Amino acid sequence: MKKHTILLHPLGKELVVNDKTPLIDVLHEYGVEFPCGGRGTCGKCQVRLMDGEIEVNDDHKRKLERFHLPPDWRLACMSNCTGSITLRVDQYEHIILADETNFEFSPESGSGIAVDLGTTTLVTQLVDLTTGKILAVETMLNPQVKFGADLISRIQAGLDGHSKEMMILIRKSIGGMIRLMLKNCRQLPVKVVLVGNTVMQRIFSGSDLTPLSCYPFQVEDLGLSEFTPDELGWDFLSGTKIQFYPSIGSFVGSDILAGIAATGLHRKEQYTALIDLGTNGEIVVGNRDKIICTSTAAGPAFEGSTLSMGMRAVTGAISSIQLVHNKMNPSVIGNTAPKGICGSALIDAIAILLQQDLIGIFGEINSGEQSISIAGPIRLTQKDVYEFLLAKAAIAAGITILSRNLGIEPSDIHEIYIAGGFGNYIRIENLLATGMVETTEDKIHKMGNTALIGAKMFLFGKGELAKEILDKTSHINLEGFPDFQDIYISKMILG
Repeated sequence: MKKHTILLHPLGKELVVNDKTPLIDVLHEYGVEFPCGGRGTCGKCQVRLMDGEIEVNDDHKRKLERFHLPPDWRLACMSNCTGSITLRVDQYEHIILADETNFEFSPESGSGIAVDLGTTTLVTQLVDLTTGKILAVETMLNPQVKFGADLISRIQAGLDGHSKEMMILIRKSIGGMIRLMLKNCRQLPVKVVLVGNTVMQRIFSGSDLTPLSCYPFQVEDLGLSEFTPDELGWDFLSGTKIQFYPSIGSFVGSDILAGIAATGLHRKEQYTALIDLGTNGEIVVGNRDKIICTSTAAGPAFEGSTLSMGMRAVTGAISSIQLVHNKMNPSVIGNTAPKGICGSALIDAIAILLQQDLIGIFGEINSGEQSISIAGPIRLTQKDVYEFLLAKAAIAAGITILSRNLGIEPSDIHEIYIAGGFGNYIRIENLLATGMVETTEDKIHKMGNTALIGAKMFLFGKGELAKEILDKTSHINLEGFPDFQDIYISKMILG
């Protein structure tokens, strides 16, 4: 088959590909994002064609015009390589949160591997089960991002016939990470524990995604999944026990089960909450007697996929904003010129704009214009502000509904843990200023990667910890709560 060369500038990378290879198949490894899953609707996969030719059909041309791109730019998701080309692809550094938090455990012999299979990122850790010491760590982007940034895009990709490809991709990637961790290890691990959201679990397991694509989103087989190394193509792990821990509900996975374990929520006398503002957006409220959890549609706004200039936490993204001498002072990942804004900075921006009376409590831009400047070329549109308002209302309503299901009010919650890499960079005072979480600053704790902490805890014992949590945990759909619409609408204000 005819071959072509793709030069990536300024990365200095040279790729050799087959004729007509879609760029989406090769560029996702080099920082190019495909939030819409390759449908050409988000415009986030823009690349500059520095040399060579990429044919543009009428649909591609219309979309280039829609995004006001010059003639030498292309949407990677709509482009195929039919000749040797040079593309400008900026170097991206992705922030992936690993973990070294101490936790209680009863020593066992050998070593184990904890895997946090996230929608966006993957983290694996090799743990000495005698001491609890971390022996090796590997991180990478989930290669499935080429099928879309969010869970709905992945589900749709599965329905479109890509389930097997996504399964093979993720198994191969995690297997490669484990192999790297073991290169200096004399002894094979005795067990591997994986955690992730329900969609990630089903893709990894090769299970049908159809139940998650339509109401009432009922999935019957949410329990523990066990695999042999040969099934996964991990033949180098001969004899190792491999388990993907159970999900709690249709969109609340084992990553949240692990998060509950990490916070100790299930053994606390006073009511405690766990909020994970990642790609999905899960909320848990409970104590040692009863735990209730749910998921919300908050993730896409905080991950940047629904914002006009939104980005994940990568090089060029504004990660935080401070008000200095009455002006916005942004911090940009990679100390470079800003290219967009990520979720933590979005919260800062909304809080500051509200404080300066540049937007009103209903999210309206008070100047009457359709956008407002944040830093340099970065602006928030009126639609962006409303996207935030929808996400904020979903979280606030979720906390209220879960609390009322337990017979309490949100003010009765004694502690609130904010989980995930995104939560790690949030300024708590700005989170409170938006009204997303209605509490006091002293009650909020940043917890980091609770999924990975919990996965490491699950390496010890024979599943007793997970069973203890599952026995007292139930899952609800917010939309099924009688007053959901009224509560949601009441939270559609800022402050």
